[in-house]
Amino acid sequence: MTSLPASLARAFAQLADHRILWLLLKSLLVTLALFAALGAGIYFGLSWLMADLPEEVSQGLGAIGLFVALFFGGWLLFRVTALAAIQFFADDVVEVVEAKYYPQALESARRIGFAESMWLSFKGAVRVVFVNILILPIALVLLVTGFGTVVLFALVNAWLLGRELRDMAWLRHRHSRKDRPPIGRGTRFALGLVIAGMLFIPGLNFIAPIIGAAAATHLVQGRLRED
Repeated sequence: MTSLPASLARAFAQLADHRILWLLLKSLLVTLALFAALGAGIYFGLSWLMADLPEEVSQGLGAIGLFVALFFGGWLLFRVTALAAIQFFADDVVEVVEAKYYPQALESARRIGFAESMWLSFKGAVRVVFVNILILPIALVLLVTGFGTVVLFALVNAWLLGRELRDMAWLRHRHSRKDRPPIGRGTRFALGLVIAGMLFIPGLNFIAPIIGAAAATHLVQGRLRED
């Protein structure tokens, strides 16, 4: 079975492939467009909500709204938009990896259509937003520890990311809903933790979803070939 470090190394090595570079550019453009649209929505939404309030109240709420927007922009929104964008091109990323390393798997794979890709993107985004909002009260309490909030978000988002990335590589080869995923929860979580860490680092955050999808492909195919 291909190990996680080997899978990540192969994923980084394939960044030089012109097909991966093209997918990276497209996913980056979609990510930035979605991120800008979400930011504009938050701005105009806050403006509309505070239009009829007294100036001192609107200023206070505006400051709170700005903090919340920046918090979610840094911690959550970029991750949501990046993963939603890569879902559009997930099949393409996986196909490029399979074409080079696993041609037999590529021949037998099921092509995920546009409608299904959209649905998977929507479900993944809703799951990420819902879970992060759910843990927000705990995260706010942990602010007093100085590092507890960071650890909590890192662990939760590692779990979420690992699941999304595994499914990108796995669902096209799943024959039935009863089939068990080929990689375990520990490996899935470790992959998610690495990619979640990359999303915190400027520069690496732009390539993190591509690396994650490619590495997940190696992990899934390595296990499938072992069975």
